[in-house]
Amino acid sequence: MLKESVKINLHEGAFIPAHPLALTKERELDEQSQRALTRYYIDAGVGGLAVGVHTTQFEIRDPAFDLFERVLKLAMEEMKMAQVPNSFIKIAGICGPLHQAVKEAEFAKKIGYDLGLVSMGGLQSLTEDELLERTKKVAEIIPVIGFYLQPAVGGRVLSYDFWKKFADIPNVHAIKIAPFNRYLSLDVVRAVCNSQRNAEIALYTGNDDNIVNDLLTVYHVNVDGKKVEKRIVGGLLGHWSVWTKKAVEIFNEIKKVQHHNHIPSEFLTLAQEITDINAAFFDAKNNFKGSIAGINEVLARQGLLQGRWCLLEEEDLGPNQGEEINRVYAAYPHLHDDEFVEENLSKWFS
Repeated sequence: MLKESVKINLHEGAFIPAHPLALTKERELDEQSQRALTRYYIDAGVGGLAVGVHTTQFEIRDPAFDLFERVLKLAMEEMKMAQVPNSFIKIAGICGPLHQAVKEAEFAKKIGYDLGLVSMGGLQSLTEDELLERTKKVAEIIPVIGFYLQPAVGGRVLSYDFWKKFADIPNVHAIKIAPFNRYLSLDVVRAVCNSQRNAEIALYTGNDDNIVNDLLTVYHVNVDGKKVEKRIVGGLLGHWSVWTKKAVEIFNEIKKVQHHNHIPSEFLTLAQEITDINAAFFDAKNNFKGSIAGINEVLARQGLLQGRWCLLEEEDLGPNQGEEINRVYAAYPHLHDDEFVEENLSKWFS
């Protein structure tokens, strides 16, 4: 069910930002800015886009807003108009209980998305077996990427056995590891290595707090006395939805050294700089309260959004988060892409 060119790109490792939501001051969809964002990402050189995911705000599905289908259509229209290559990975977020997840998967497949990123968030009442059955039903409709969402923003801790069984599901092609926790991340790597489908599963980092190290690490897992080697080949990240042009350049540099026996030490320094930036953008000091508003704030400062507004009024920057964003902006001028954005802004909004 998955196009071969997309499958190859997915397994070689792609740079995939999680697409934000552009709103007006009245908290209604700002279609012009939404389209401009998609154009920005494509021109920045991304390998795919994930739409309708956590960074897009799960509330787009609420009947009060009813934006899920509209937002997915807008991104698809822009990807078609840009004539992205056949290998470009188009991912739709899939959420909610079984009936909702099936409906979202059917719609995403119908309008041309390649894969569904299946979130387990907000389903605390379901057992792990019920989550697995839900995934199997979705996988019958659209190729699947699993999503280990961190508990601080609505996810839950899932067992090693869950991920082992998850990897065994036919038509699962990748897992986004995003619990922001080394121990839980290792559970997924071990589970996939112990699956008979381990070669068919691409691992992606969603750990925005540990991006560079995740991409540079080789995992050796003992499976029945034999060493199985596995890498996290790419990323699907909300952090990559800002300063994207520079982040693409960094990702391409990382790809060049991923298979070297010796990693240049400057990548370790870079890793900590990016983690520091992420702490500000995601509001780590306030348990990620302002994670979406922080991303929107940076995009608004660049002129890509009108403001940082979220669908829910209580969603805003955390205490002192604005000051933290000021700090990292000043501390890491080599990591932002303001010049690229300024040069192209009028084109993206035309």
